Amino acid sequence: MNHTYTVPEGVRALRADKALALAFPEHSRTALQRAFDAGHVTLRGAAIKRDVAVAGGDTLEFSFPDTVPLELKAADIALDVLFEDKHMLAINKASGMVVHPGAATGDDTLVHALLGHCADSLSGIGGVERPGIVHRLDKETTGVIVVAKTDAAHRALADQFATRSLKKFYVALVAGVPPLLSGTIDSAISRHPTHRHRMTIGEGGKPARTDWERAEAFGDFAALVRCQIFTGRTHQIRVHLKSIGHPILGDALYGWKPDARLAAQPERVMLHAEHLILTHPINGKELDLRAPLPADFQAMIKQLKKLAKPVATAAPKAKRREEDLVANRGLRR
Repeated sequence: MNHTYTVPEGVRALRADKALALAFPEHSRTALQRAFDAGHVTLRGAAIKRDVAVAGGDTLEFSFPDTVPLELKAADIALDVLFEDKHMLAINKASGMVVHPGAATGDDTLVHALLGHCADSLSGIGGVERPGIVHRLDKETTGVIVVAKTDAAHRALADQFATRSLKKFYVALVAGVPPLLSGTIDSAISRHPTHRHRMTIGEGGKPARTDWERAEAFGDFAALVRCQIFTGRTHQIRVHLKSIGHPILGDALYGWKPDARLAAQPERVMLHAEHLILTHPINGKELDLRAPLPADFQAMIKQLKKLAKPVATAAPKAKRREEDLVANRGLRR
């Protein structure tokens, strides 16, 4: 389908992609970019690039490339659905599930599961027939993740993540106990210069901010920490907590080491996306999405509480037994 758009008179020069994005808010920027990349946007009969300047009176003609079918098969994988309507859904992601297919993944990713769960209700997003993944969680991280079903929902949700207008809260079990009750870590994050699968803190990275509070201490060897992140950098919470000397339990990549005091060592990074507050992409109502702690997280907390329980009654009882023996023998101390 061909579209025609004439820039209103009096409008100052601006980029062609911005002009179309302002005029057609129902289409995502990704979809418009694909139209430019495919040569489907013309000005005076000639295909133009995204950064070409247009002004009042210029007429743009454009069309969207055909949707490319996704070369993935739907999988019958059970999903823990927290919210769903015709525009979007929110999932409580399980540990071990990769969000999007890659070179080293199988057919058990969240995308495969979504294709099976949503059947024909998923629209083409950005020119590709696939679920609208707007953000990701690490493979081992559990908790709330939202998915767009339509192009309009994808655009609106992506804008909320880009402008940081939503609120994201996580819980983590960390090694050691932070001496402060709360704090802010405002340190830029970048790719590690030699270990490319790791991130690090340093100059030249992208700004990243994490607010944290100590929710519970388990003796002096572990703590439950709640975090709110204001940016969405790769491995952000993991890197930031490591930087203050408290790596997340199970996170060997960022410095955690097995603790001999634990009868059962954590089998994954103990991080959970517990709470996400956002605006519904279509009706504008607030959505308060919460994912309960998974079973392994609860089991680890139970184990930590047991280890931290003081044995304060043992010594006094032993002393009373000794005093009774002395009294019964008629001996004076």
